Amino acid sequence: MTFEEARDYLLQKARALGIEAEVLATYSRELTIQAHGGRVEEITQATQGGVGVRVVVAGKTGYAYTEERTPEALDWVLQEAHENALLQSETGGFLPSGGALGQHDLLGEGLSAPLEQKRQTALALEAGLRADPRVKQVQMTRYAERETQATLGSTQGVAGAFRNGYALLLTSAVMAEGQSLKQGYEFDLSKEFHALEPGRTAQAFLQNTGRLLGARPLKTGRYRAYLEPKAFGQLLGMMGWFLLSAKNVLEGKSLLADKLGQRVASEIFTLVDDPTLPDGLASRPFDAEGTAARRTVFIENGVLRTFAHNSETARRMGVENTGHASRSYKGVLGVAPSNLFVQPGQGVRLEEGIIVTDLMGLHAGANPISGEFSLQALGLRVEGGEVAYPVENFTVAGNFLTLLAHITALGTKLEWNPMMGIVGSPMVEVAELSFAGA
Repeated sequence: MTFEEARDYLLQKARALGIEAEVLATYSRELTIQAHGGRVEEITQATQGGVGVRVVVAGKTGYAYTEERTPEALDWVLQEAHENALLQSETGGFLPSGGALGQHDLLGEGLSAPLEQKRQTALALEAGLRADPRVKQVQMTRYAERETQATLGSTQGVAGAFRNGYALLLTSAVMAEGQSLKQGYEFDLSKEFHALEPGRTAQAFLQNTGRLLGARPLKTGRYRAYLEPKAFGQLLGMMGWFLLSAKNVLEGKSLLADKLGQRVASEIFTLVDDPTLPDGLASRPFDAEGTAARRTVFIENGVLRTFAHNSETARRMGVENTGHASRSYKGVLGVAPSNLFVQPGQGVRLEEGIIVTDLMGLHAGANPISGEFSLQALGLRVEGGEVAYPVENFTVAGNFLTLLAHITALGTKLEWNPMMGIVGSPMVEVAELSFAGA
């Protein structure tokens, strides 16, 4: 059966048995091309897909999934989900009502180029790096693409499907100048394969990593900080979404739990999640429960307006559902962002301080429950309004909410980072942060 046929088969069975059921079928396809030493070292293609069922029986919720789409497997998965629901002690579960959501192709012909063109793109990226004598080792050069499809339906009337995806160029290499060595990485991503330019990605790597060569130790102190989009995007992806998830609020894990309607950031800071962006890498027409996609402003001019909700968290907190339900065919209901980004500002004017170009060790050095972070970083010393020299061997530390409150300027250009979800940020200027160095 196709995924649509499997969905319809399960819903027909569920209705015949008088069971409230939701069917989510997801499929993903990944292609990775690895280049090394002037040749393609590896090409891997992988697909994964399955059908997940959520049922509600007398307020009790049960889940089950299968990767087979035979009548026997689908009959089993519906029965298994039903039995799992009966085993639960917690009540209050429900399936939201809905309607026809349509079929949406958000990817189009974006990834349809021949395989040979993609091979040449990976090879060209490596060649662009090796052309610079300062590049001593190319550790990884990769072209990758990912396509995802989701098919959703429920006995409450929900029915729809969509497809999205993106292409990515990624490299990691070591540059040297005299005794100075620096390892760096660079990426570029787009929904259109032909929008990727390996020469542009190579030059971005050479510029961004090369500027750190010859770095000096940084003296310990408090400095004005200029967080580049990559660096602030990493921190926002790690800390910000955790604090905004209504699931974490209900579990007592979010520092923002009692701050709705209050100022939690600088008045120039606005944080948005928008699944309707035409070119958004994580855009979607509806969430995992069939709630229609819409733009959500979480923090508006520094004031916390809402948390991110699915139908369950919204009901428990007595508020409007924001349409952030998330689950895979294997998983249970959760909350997740789409295209999360900081609204760009009027621009950043360099004066005195440290440009933070990259943060390292986020999983070990950032605690989203306490908001505290202490992270190794790389950067550039700014003196007299200009970059004076690169700096190294330092950590930057603080509290995420305190950082948000002390933002003094925002850059005009939004850049997207795929390393911690799909997160967009301009440059962020912070009045003062603690730097521990020499």
